[in-house]
Amino acid sequence: MMTEARKETGPMNATVPSKWRRTVNLAALTALGVLAMTSCGSADVITYDLPAESARYSYEADTNGVKTVWEYTSDRPDKADTPTSQPCIADAIVKDPGKCRPEPLIFLRYDLGLDLDNTAKAGGLHSITVTGYYQDRLSKPPTVTKLRVEASVDGGKTWQPAITTQADKQNTFTAQIEHPKRDEAPGEVGLRITATDSAGDTVKQTIPKAYQLR
Repeated sequence: MMTEARKETGPMNATVPSKWRRTVNLAALTALGVLAMTSCGSADVITYDLPAESARYSYEADTNGVKTVWEYTSDRPDKADTPTSQPCIADAIVKDPGKCRPEPLIFLRYDLGLDLDNTAKAGGLHSITVTGYYQDRLSKPPTVTKLRVEASVDGGKTWQPAITTQADKQNTFTAQIEHPKRDEAPGEVGLRITATDSAGDTVKQTIPKAYQLR
């Protein structure tokens, strides 16, 4: 099996493909510290040979200080899961790529409830909304079943769990974060989010400087 990942570093050559392969296109995009998956390809492709049987994998990305770690289970696909509108990148760069489908990685989208200057009021409770989602190419994505929100006001030295975190709608959660007084937290508020889905896959994303208090 083979998987491939697009990276922001210099280009690397692909290895010789095996008969069966699995493909994942990873493109890190920064928007409020959010990573997203795209189907566009480039010359910056790395390929890995993987076993055909089901196994647990870990993938880590660090983009502009935002660290994201995925853990997921994957195996050889029985059939392709790539609509013609978003073809597998391996079809363009690898001869005889075999069956192809996206990997079931959880991505996170945030509504931090900030003012226009990207700040939030110090003191009291503050609400944020976090939504988990998957690549559009994944025809039957799992459901995000659990989400943990932690905040730090000392540069990541200590982390405090949200006062409450509750499911709002499918894959969407609202958390109440307790903000200290402005003079007790002169720096930025950091966020650490951990999500788990119905397939047992997880993502942990750490945003050291999510927003400031005023």
